[in-house]
Amino acid sequence: MANIFPKWVNKMPLRIVVALVVISSVVTGLVTYYATPKYTRVGYAPIQPVPFSHAIHVDQLGLDCRYCHTYVDRSGHSNIPTAATCMNCHTQIGKEKPDLEPVRRCYESGEPIPWIRIHQLPDYVYFNHSAHVNRGISCLHCHGEINKMDVVAHAKPLSMSFCLDCHREPYKHIRPVDKVYDLEWSYPDTLTQITEGKKLVESWQVHPPQGCSCCHR
Repeated sequence: MANIFPKWVNKMPLRIVVALVVISSVVTGLVTYYATPKYTRVGYAPIQPVPFSHAIHVDQLGLDCRYCHTYVDRSGHSNIPTAATCMNCHTQIGKEKPDLEPVRRCYESGEPIPWIRIHQLPDYVYFNHSAHVNRGISCLHCHGEINKMDVVAHAKPLSMSFCLDCHREPYKHIRPVDKVYDLEWSYPDTLTQITEGKKLVESWQVHPPQGCSCCHR
């Protein structure tokens, strides 16, 4: 009796098993790396090349976030301050402090300050800063009470569920645009937050997308 199936079919079960093992290993590795607290890095607070206290500059001195993060309301990315930005003040204030030597050196050489990045989304995630801050989402929502930090730490998980919770119920987090950078401001209570938040969502026609293509482009 002639063979119905070609000989290579005999190896199919082994190939299927190998493929399933490889695929499951890759998926497990990706989930472990990208979808767990180890990657979201809550609590991560590296030592920066220059000690910078938000508690002093923002909380005590009242610097606006946009002074250092110049394009946060005009760009998808929030830039970090250059040496020139720092030296606008530190040519007069603390100009001899040893801690500021890296800033002075970078300012004179034109090299960027080698800040260590703290908040970093996976490469496959798209996030636009200006779209959020211009519709009432404060820095505090994603970065925690950064105005109180002497050393910046990764405060929120920034996971997919974290983002989707906000997209599903934006009225719980939205605030007036003129209060986005006022990090001391808050609604007096949760009920007011929800009531006023719903008004803002309606008046601004805020409809955050929840489909995959919103963040995975």
